[in-house]
Formats: sequence, structure tokens, C-alpha cells
Amino acid sequence: MPASDQPEQQHPLYATDRDLVDALLATERPADPQLVDLGRLFMRYAGFPGATDLQADLDKTLRLWGLSREELNQRCRAIWASGYRPGAEAQEQAVGSGFDTADQDSP
Repeated sequence: MPASDQPEQQHPLYATDRDLVDALLATERPADPQLVDLGRLFMRYAGFPGATDLQADLDKTLRLWGLSREELNQRCRAIWASGYRPGAEAQEQAVGSGFDTADQDSP
């Protein structure tokens, strides 16, 4: 049976990825986290037999940002090589947040 006769598969992360792709489509100037998200979504859906609407929107996002796949890959590699780690920004903000009051309690 040819692949075109197969029904589309539903990806288990489609719903959360759909929300993320919608947010990426609305982004005019992507920062590092958005570039990395787009790159990882391309990897996740590469060759996946379904989510064609989502895959088309990934391509559309790339066009809107004026990037080729190779340019996106190069930028993502540079971002990762610079030490970027998802969520690291939130951890850095938590340091010195005022929750440590031990010094204030001493006479």
C-alpha cells in the first residue's frame, strides 16, 4: 500500500507543539530560545507521517524569519556551542530572590 494511502498518524506531542508553533509564527524577531525551538521541532517532525499542517507552519515560520534550514541549523549549533541551556534563564533569576532570610533573623 503506497504511503499516500496511509492515514496520517497523530503525534503524541501535537497539542503542545501546535501551541508552540502558533507562538513562533507570531514572533517577528526570534531570540535564541525561539530559534532552538524551531530547530528541535524540525528534528522531531522530520519524516513523521502526519501533522502536515504543523510541518507546513514550521516551513512558513522559517520563511517569515528569512532563514533557510541550513542557516537555522548553523545558528542553533552556535547557540548550543555558546553554552545555552533551556530554562537556565529562570534558574539565574531565582538566585538572590530574597527567600533566604537566615541572615536577617540573627541579632
